[in-house]
Amino acid sequence: MATVKQVALLVETSNAYARGLLRGVMAYVRGHEPWAFRLTEHGRGEVRRRELAGWAGDGVIARIENRRVAAALRGVDRPIIDLSAARLLPALPWVETDDQAIARVAADHLVGRGLRHFGFCGDDRFNWSRWRQDAFHRYLAEAGFTCDDGPSAHRGRATDLAEWVRALPKPAGVLACYDVRGREVLDACRQAGVRVPDEVAVLGVDDDELLCELADPPLSSVATDPRRAGWVAADLLAARMGRKRVAPTGHLIPPLGVTARRSTDTLAVEDADIAAAVRFIRERACGGITVHDVVTRVPLSRRVLEARFHRLIGRSPHEEILRVRLDRARQLLHQPGWTIDAIARRTGFRHGEYLSAVFKRELGMTPGQYRAQHAHV
Repeated sequence: MATVKQVALLVETSNAYARGLLRGVMAYVRGHEPWAFRLTEHGRGEVRRRELAGWAGDGVIARIENRRVAAALRGVDRPIIDLSAARLLPALPWVETDDQAIARVAADHLVGRGLRHFGFCGDDRFNWSRWRQDAFHRYLAEAGFTCDDGPSAHRGRATDLAEWVRALPKPAGVLACYDVRGREVLDACRQAGVRVPDEVAVLGVDDDELLCELADPPLSSVATDPRRAGWVAADLLAARMGRKRVAPTGHLIPPLGVTARRSTDTLAVEDADIAAAVRFIRERACGGITVHDVVTRVPLSRRVLEARFHRLIGRSPHEEILRVRLDRARQLLHQPGWTIDAIARRTGFRHGEYLSAVFKRELGMTPGQYRAQHAHV
């Protein structure tokens, strides 16, 4: 019988993203040979050198987020996969969120609310925050908008954040680098007397359900995919423990989409007819409506509707209908038990073949291919 591999998991257990990484590792092991794990309960960046003292295992999966963790691993002569963007041991393969994709999803979500003023609240201690910030600025600039940056989490005081929120042009959409920062922005809005989402819509990242649902109002968030990141890290480690070469490159995991809650439940469009059209589409798109159905709901000709819609929302009514349907289809593809035909019926497509054709045209892959990318987790 083959010897069971001994794997150390230097991943904190104190937040939802990290626990998602661990679930992804477990999902990988269930479908492959068993591993024996060394895991201690600790918070972010709390790993000490002594945690590996006397350990003679086969491989390590770690979030190397500070120099203390890097020092604990620098002398370990075992395959290591890094789950951090800090890149403190650059010779290692690493798995992280696709921060450009996160920024694009966030920008699309906020711009799609009709917002024209934007802000970003980050934490410049972390590469992933700076990368999200840079990409958010770039995507907004491509759409013709600018973005104001709030004080970094570890430098500014709560009063600084409240003053920044108060000074933003209204209405505005703010992307927070992750959900904890998003809650701080909500607190700052409350302190500044700024109404959410009417004056400032707030969007976090990670979709930590407890943090988001316990916020006031509940916080919308970009849902990352830590389970897939953990699965990919385990797959890379298995390859290295099997003496296969793995290049020290990044493996970036795209987000699943936006979980919309009340903190971005706004439509900042002064044109009442277009606002009504957008609400109708978002409520009824998966019921199989067409642009003709939208025209019947507003006192505008189709030509005028499409011209105003594109000017204010940035896409046509037909494109908005497809966007809503495809977003819902992607959500259902992550859930077990849903056939392609059932998803097509639930999202307003005539049949599974039509959904597949539109999905591939718009997203570059079929629903089956999309599901296969996430089938392991």
